[in-house]
Amino acid sequence: MAASVPASAPAPDLLRLLTCGSVDDGKSTLIGRLLADAGALPEDVLEQLARDSRRFGTQGEALDYALLLDGLEAERAQGITIDVAYRYFATPRRAFIVADCPGHEQYTRNMATGASSAELAIVLVDAGKGLLRQTRRHSYICALLGIRQVLLAVNKMDRVDYAAARFEAIAAEYATLAARLGITQVTAIPLAAVHGENLVQRSARMPWYRGPTLLDALHAAQSGGRAVDAPLCLPVQWVNRPDDAFRGYCGTLAAGRVRPGDAVTVLPAGLRAEVAQVLRDGVPVAQAEAGQAVTLTLAGEYDLARGDVIAAAAAPPAVSDQFACHLIWMDEQPLLPGRPYELRLGTASALAQVTEIRHQVDVDTQEPMAARTLALNAVGYCQLSLDHAIAFAPYAESRALGGFILIDRISNATVGAGMIDFALRRAGNIHWQHLDVDRAARALQKGQQPRCVWFTGLSGAGKSTLANAVEKRLYALGHHTYLLDGDNVRHGLNRDLGFTAADRVENIRRVAEVARLMVDAGLIVLVAFIAPFRAERRLARERFAADAFVEVFVDAPLAVCEARDVKGLYAQARAGRLRNFTGVDSPYEPPEHPELHLHSDRQALQAMVEQVVQYVLAS
Repeated sequence: MAASVPASAPAPDLLRLLTCGSVDDGKSTLIGRLLADAGALPEDVLEQLARDSRRFGTQGEALDYALLLDGLEAERAQGITIDVAYRYFATPRRAFIVADCPGHEQYTRNMATGASSAELAIVLVDAGKGLLRQTRRHSYICALLGIRQVLLAVNKMDRVDYAAARFEAIAAEYATLAARLGITQVTAIPLAAVHGENLVQRSARMPWYRGPTLLDALHAAQSGGRAVDAPLCLPVQWVNRPDDAFRGYCGTLAAGRVRPGDAVTVLPAGLRAEVAQVLRDGVPVAQAEAGQAVTLTLAGEYDLARGDVIAAAAAPPAVSDQFACHLIWMDEQPLLPGRPYELRLGTASALAQVTEIRHQVDVDTQEPMAARTLALNAVGYCQLSLDHAIAFAPYAESRALGGFILIDRISNATVGAGMIDFALRRAGNIHWQHLDVDRAARALQKGQQPRCVWFTGLSGAGKSTLANAVEKRLYALGHHTYLLDGDNVRHGLNRDLGFTAADRVENIRRVAEVARLMVDAGLIVLVAFIAPFRAERRLARERFAADAFVEVFVDAPLAVCEARDVKGLYAQARAGRLRNFTGVDSPYEPPEHPELHLHSDRQALQAMVEQVVQYVLAS
């Protein structure tokens, strides 16, 4: 039966840990056997394990403890761990949450997920193989995610005849790696997990080892605790206003303690306030501390929202909108600098762009490499820019205010996980300069409503032809216009950009910014670009007021576009001489809700011109 703690005893200290290492190092077997030997498995679970061992097991007539964690059918069929398996168990001395992480390189993102909340890592090494590529990769990610305690489990000592020299050589090699990575506490333990040796009970076959068993080392490990001694930090999750008489700010205390009368700062606005009440479960209390869900009321009226941070007035976190960060890419589609993603940090959210990949990190050697994009499971050191400032702390100081995720705005999938290193100094030196002559004054002088008219469609659909004809018509009517054409812009502003996905994103970002400035100058700006990706067209739209952006989808079948191709670009792309050509080997994502959807294969040019002009001048 599972070991239990008497009801009268205080709750045991909780330690979050993960197991990691290369494939077949025995991670799942180690945790399964540890649970069994520690008495943390009920009888019915052991009975099910016996049945599963007969069906899926790899240990003959013996129990296959790895099956306790390898829960997916795909894992059992292949004999590997794919997903992150979480298990809870407790001894009379301590409670544990264990994340068993996959060993295969292609599941690095899963391993990073498990490491993000862990305080300690059990890094397994096969005594016969020594340190492998994945050992170094996983150790690097552990260090990157702030884990400073490692139990080096040198497993399968039975396969090297329990040789002390082999264990000592592996322990010394790992100590060198750990020192380079900044892992400060390493305890090496020789094991034969499948036989339970040095897991809970000492091994009679390794009398030369004088250190702790694995369970003893887990009992002695330091817990990160609840950061109660750090300055107060409460990310606001929800503003509770049941009536006009009550305004409460709800969330889980990320750090510190809070009492009525405490002086606080509200960030990013920088407001100063005093705590009026501290409530837990709707009941006023004298104090709350880190890890507890609370509602705070403040003395006075303040306009707070989800994502704000209530912090100790004497030690508030910093605020910025530009950061240097480490970023683990977790999506099949590569990271494209300049593409907008949604950033979520704690309860705060913002529109974010990676403005520069300073370098990619070779996860095996930790050496920097040049990179323009990041592929699945890659780690890069990047610069990040947000559309507004948020409260933050370096990840090394606070996971709550330093760790973030990036979300694709189209699919809503989590595509990246990042750790803030520091704010870029220039972020605090850039401010909006007040201009006495504004957009409204310039528009009044020109007697027109400034707009950006964005023509998108395949090459050969007729965008440039239509945009040119529209500009001639508007000019004849006395309007002030300017035409930004994809080919022309690449001779100057964007001459340094190619046609990769990353360069296309940057191409559109620059053009959108130029068009925004021209609209601010009072012009009607016509933009004729393929702009193949919805995410970038959405970014362009968001640079303008709601009534100042008109998307015109110039639609034509691919066969028609190819037939019109006087430059022979499609033929070159079909022959493989022109790479990343939209419609051939690079995708085009049609607009979902354009203001105007024109069919250039079925409509006359003049009819389309009048349709666009009437829409642009309608108000």
